[in-house]
Amino acid sequence: MKDCTIYKTVDIIGKKWSLCILLELYKGEQKQKRFNELKARLQDVTPKTLSLRLKELEEQGFIRKTIDNSSVPIKCEYSLTESGEEFLDIIQNIKKWGLKWKFGNDECERSNCKLCQL
Repeated sequence: MKDCTIYKTVDIIGKKWSLCILLELYKGEQKQKRFNELKARLQDVTPKTLSLRLKELEEQGFIRKTIDNSSVPIKCEYSLTESGEEFLDIIQNIKKWGLKWKFGNDECERSNCKLCQL
């Protein structure tokens, strides 16, 4: 099982908050978001967990961290990589499955996740 691609992939993205972080980085007009923006959108995540997941997702190539040390305080922003953006197709399929089999949500079904304010 240790060589199974599905098990390996789930080990990366199956951790609590990982998919939600990727979705939040996708949402909105801005391609980059700061730590506190993500923390505000993911209200129940602890700063420690958010920091850990961001680091893991960066190490796995889903997101990139950009550091601007030309100002004080130093500004760090996170954005999706090409791999992370492509993974959004999988998240959209999870949404479709959830709508079909588990959750009747007409508003969600009609909306584009990129524009979602929930």
